[in-house]
Amino acid sequence: MDAAPKKFIPTPFQYHEELTLTIQNLTNEGRGIGRFNNWAVMVPFVVPGETVRVRIFRNHKNYSEADLIEVLDPSPHRIAPKCPLFGRCGGCQYQHLTYEEQLKWKRQQIRDCLERIGKIKAEVPPVVPSEKTYGYRTKLTPHFDRRGSQCPIGFLAVDQHRTIVDVPHCPIASDAINAALPDVRAKVQASSARNGTCLLREDRNGILTHCNAVGTASVQSLTLEFSAGSFFQNNPYILNALVTHLKTWLQQHPNIQFLLDAYCGTGVFGLTLASQVKQFIGIESDEKSIHLARRNLQLNAITNGDFIQGNANALFANVPFEADKTCLIMDPPRKGSCTDFLTQLLAFEPQAILYISCAPDTQARDLQILLQGSYTLTHIQPFDMFPQTKHIECLAILEHR
Repeated sequence: MDAAPKKFIPTPFQYHEELTLTIQNLTNEGRGIGRFNNWAVMVPFVVPGETVRVRIFRNHKNYSEADLIEVLDPSPHRIAPKCPLFGRCGGCQYQHLTYEEQLKWKRQQIRDCLERIGKIKAEVPPVVPSEKTYGYRTKLTPHFDRRGSQCPIGFLAVDQHRTIVDVPHCPIASDAINAALPDVRAKVQASSARNGTCLLREDRNGILTHCNAVGTASVQSLTLEFSAGSFFQNNPYILNALVTHLKTWLQQHPNIQFLLDAYCGTGVFGLTLASQVKQFIGIESDEKSIHLARRNLQLNAITNGDFIQGNANALFANVPFEADKTCLIMDPPRKGSCTDFLTQLLAFEPQAILYISCAPDTQARDLQILLQGSYTLTHIQPFDMFPQTKHIECLAILEHR
């Protein structure tokens, strides 16, 4: 048996001890869970129902981690991954699953997060699928790390914090990005830079490779400008479905006259929903994003809204809207919202809260706080913004009681 690392905990399993497990479930990180003598063991790239042989590499207080050695009894839902680097590159977790099975488990993961973290029992409808399951990403950020004569350009290896897997082609990236990738890689190889991160962002006119470049995208009937290096939804196919869903909900709630768009970025949601309300305000802390959001107002001749730069934690001090006729839409970063913001939101008491998140765990945490106020969770809808990966976008709608 191989020598264990210095910090390896030798119980309940020895380093590189091999086990045979039946996989029972998937975590929201995309790892399978099996049990050996009632002890949980997490294994990547497996499918529930499979019997597998694994090798232990880490023991924790309540569970162990293992590498997959062999699938002894494969699931009928297992398929061959499209990417030859799948299992080494850490970018995708689900290429070995049929797409229907991916959607099934992502739905279950949202349900699990709501119940386990938020203590919320709610009906979770089927996930809205992406029109494209490969070739959908309009942004790619490969890393590089030059060590001697080697300079891999790609993404972190599975379970590694420093090792980069060289990725000359990424199947989930758009055709335009993959066409531009060889030139970007050649420039890195020819440079003297030791390490860094590249940017490839597709817009209507081609590929942008500089963070400060301004791109243009079409969302529904609007033309929106955005900063290539800033956040902007990178699956245009599912973004349109999400906006349509939000529009339909607003049309069904004519009592909502005003919209507050927190964490608004360059104004995607405020602008695309402007036609459904009397007036809207968007708020964003990034100065460049606010400049572009106001520019987008002008580009699309939208006159019933404005964008304000500031910290979302001080959003409600001077809001001119009547709370019982206002809904707030929020799309915070993966870490979720902060307690100060949620406290102010509960004090303002808008008629409805439309909470969009790419992290079901932090969304469930925040929902638990919001539901302690005068709100009822009336609607959940997942959207598969990130096929082949563990990530899932989820809309939660809360209405004032």
